[in-house]
Amino acid sequence: MPKTFCKKNAQTSIMVVMLLYSFIGYTQTKISGKVTDSLNALASVNILLKDSSDALVAYTFSNAEGIYALEDVKTGVYVLEFSALGYHLKKLPIDVYAEDETLQYNVVLHEKAMALDEVYIATEKPISVQKDTITFKTKYFTNGTEQTVEELLEKIPGLNIDSDGKIKVGNQEIEKLMVDGDDFFEKGYKILSKNMPAYPIEEVEVLKNYSNNRLLKNIEDSDKVALNLKLDDASKRIWFGNLKLGLGNDDFYELKGNLMNFGKKNKYYFLTNLNSIGEDATGDIQNLINPFRLNEPGSIGDNQSANNIINLSAATLNFNKDRTNFNNVELLSLNAIFNPSDKLKIKTLGFFNWDEIDFYRTTTDVVYAPGTDFINTEDYKLRSKNKTAFGKVDLTYNISKTKMLEATTKYNISTFNKSSHLVFNGLDTRENLNDKNIRFDQKINYTNKFKDKSVFLITGRFIDENTPQQYSVNQFLFHDLFPEDSTANNVKQQSANHMQFAGINAHILDRRKNENLLELQLGNTYRKDRLNTAFSLYNDTDLVANPDGYQNKSTYTVNDLYLKSKYSFNLKAFKINGTLNIHQLFNRLESSENISTQSPFYVNPSLGLEWKINNKNKITSRYVYNTTNAGILDVYSDYVLSSFRTFQKGASGFNLLDASNVFVGYTFGNWSDRFFANTFFTYTKNHDFLTTQSIVEQNYSELEKIRVEDREFISVNTKFDYYFKTISSNLKLDLGYTKSEFKNSVNNSGLRQVTSHNYNYGFELRSGFSGVFNYHLGTKWSSSKVETTITNSYTDVMSFLDLTFVLSELFNTQLQLERYYFGSLNTENTYYFLDFDANYRLIKDKLELGLTAKNLFNTERFKTYSVSDIGTSSTEYRLQPRYVLLKLEYKF
Repeated sequence: MPKTFCKKNAQTSIMVVMLLYSFIGYTQTKISGKVTDSLNALASVNILLKDSSDALVAYTFSNAEGIYALEDVKTGVYVLEFSALGYHLKKLPIDVYAEDETLQYNVVLHEKAMALDEVYIATEKPISVQKDTITFKTKYFTNGTEQTVEELLEKIPGLNIDSDGKIKVGNQEIEKLMVDGDDFFEKGYKILSKNMPAYPIEEVEVLKNYSNNRLLKNIEDSDKVALNLKLDDASKRIWFGNLKLGLGNDDFYELKGNLMNFGKKNKYYFLTNLNSIGEDATGDIQNLINPFRLNEPGSIGDNQSANNIINLSAATLNFNKDRTNFNNVELLSLNAIFNPSDKLKIKTLGFFNWDEIDFYRTTTDVVYAPGTDFINTEDYKLRSKNKTAFGKVDLTYNISKTKMLEATTKYNISTFNKSSHLVFNGLDTRENLNDKNIRFDQKINYTNKFKDKSVFLITGRFIDENTPQQYSVNQFLFHDLFPEDSTANNVKQQSANHMQFAGINAHILDRRKNENLLELQLGNTYRKDRLNTAFSLYNDTDLVANPDGYQNKSTYTVNDLYLKSKYSFNLKAFKINGTLNIHQLFNRLESSENISTQSPFYVNPSLGLEWKINNKNKITSRYVYNTTNAGILDVYSDYVLSSFRTFQKGASGFNLLDASNVFVGYTFGNWSDRFFANTFFTYTKNHDFLTTQSIVEQNYSELEKIRVEDREFISVNTKFDYYFKTISSNLKLDLGYTKSEFKNSVNNSGLRQVTSHNYNYGFELRSGFSGVFNYHLGTKWSSSKVETTITNSYTDVMSFLDLTFVLSELFNTQLQLERYYFGSLNTENTYYFLDFDANYRLIKDKLELGLTAKNLFNTERFKTYSVSDIGTSSTEYRLQPRYVLLKLEYKF
């Protein structure tokens, strides 16, 4: 990357940060004071600031000391209103002048007599806070353009939705998304957020310090957050839903349906989604099949899954996936929650997904590795037919108020039939992959709260997963590898990884005086992997050879007997966390040639410090020393074919890998404040790690894992979030930098140092006007640089502008404009996209007509650039063409 470019960007970043802080430092008139009843302070008094037309300008509430404050009030004539239950309403006319920096009004409210038949109507609060729950009344934050729950949540202050649908409160992903207190999908909540209609949602609750286990509330150290959607009264205990149909040009279509009934005892949610417009209806369904929870009490085996040897799939882009996803998806999900008695709750989930995906790309790789340089071209067309059937039953039996039994049974079967037409350097090449995943998962958890602040949990889990694969390529590119088999003209590989996991864990949590917490865990896990691969050379249908060194028959078992301890010590503003995890492993590796065993013993310690300076400032730091054990894909001894021209090989033996990690984070404010800032620094030192020793040639590559010392990773990220009352808009600023240093070997050149740098910086501004017009705009720069004996770099820029017009209660429109710029491309490197949506309510709350137009500029192709330690790559993707969809939605 040129130094002038880095300097210019650094100066720009500094100017943006200084500009942000100059905005933050600019204030208008502040109105404050104290509310009493002549003797005592009054808490929770409603304080409204209204203009001369009686329109609400601002609002707040008095705190426990009766103190209130309204900031950034413009010049003008206003009325301050003070109201509280049991007291007379008080109105106070005030004038605010430009020279006024602060105005103070102390108010005394007088009690009023209340007859028994009197009805008091309190002012409704858009946002209310009660202990660990923050409630948002949705009608104050929406404008009627929201179609799904995901679109509704984007409007709630402090909630962020990633491009892949991940929901975050501030910078933290939510634990689950519930409806009236019940959860259907756990970490697979995107199925609900992307499909459920927004109109019945009356309130959104943010639940802080959330516990998945009700008996652990206020005992475990939890910083988790969850969301609860509360329905309006008209949508409770009745069957309701919607049906949306969209038809467009060139066979584009969309069909969505939701049928729901949320009663006191039973809840039902049925949904379907069929579309060919590239829309992802599920998100990452692995979050549904195998949700991962780190350090969750009562959790064991969440990180256990079988691995595939080879995969044909569409690339993951930093780009709107809908534009490259040529799909034909059919989704059906049937979900129910039953409460047969006060003690028993049963959740059932059935999920069926059929998807046909086409994907197109053209790639040019320029390789200048040690001892060789060449250019490869690939014209790639992928067709994938995927079927997934998943079922889950959750049983929760409340034995008593202090004892609970939970059982979860899951079964998944997925089949993938994939074929690619690949023109490699002008050679017509075809791949076929038949892929299956069969998984059974059983978990049982017993919880006993044997004291007011002490809990005992015992958890058992069994997983059986099998991933058989059949892969074939109609070309033979390996003449240099197998010169004695020159008659071969195609290759095949059969592989399977069969994984079995069993584990049991006993866990005690004891909350002591001063809120200190002692945790002890004793457990044992057992995992067995059977990896079998058979690589064959064929002449048409005749077997030519099964080359030595390219067949695997390995059985790898790991038994982990462990004792984990943790103590959290609270000392006013400080909190110290110390952990000590002791592991005794018993490893066994069986291959066709030999059997080897290993019994390593190791200790993983960590130490953390939290300093809550005050209610606005918090510093978190942590040091972790970690030893990890190698997995099945790290230990096998012979090569496997992992793509049509790439072979990979494990390290042929056991490996324990040690690493140190340091984390320091600083937080200013809370995510719901007007100004919220979060900065963190991470440094990881891998004392030893597995890297690759590779042979890179034009027609093939061979990669072997080897153990090497010293790898470093540094990451720094800063996020600012500020709400400007004067323009009713929220500004987000994101600055990030990562640096990675590691070693590898290419073409017997010996170990070489590889250093990569990644810079990310950008901002977005979203308005929250109550009128006709709203906007959302932003931009993001991404720069990468890789240094070895050569240096490669590039910079990409993405900008967007969304405009919303709510012209009446019946009609609204939205325009979305995106601009992409890709650095280092010699040809066209700037792309524009324009999308349009319009909705008209034919019958209020019943029938709505819509029009959607995508890619109005009809941008047909999209080219990106990337760099690596052995060269550069430019890839062109085929995009969904321009289409117009006429939609009709019926609500019932």
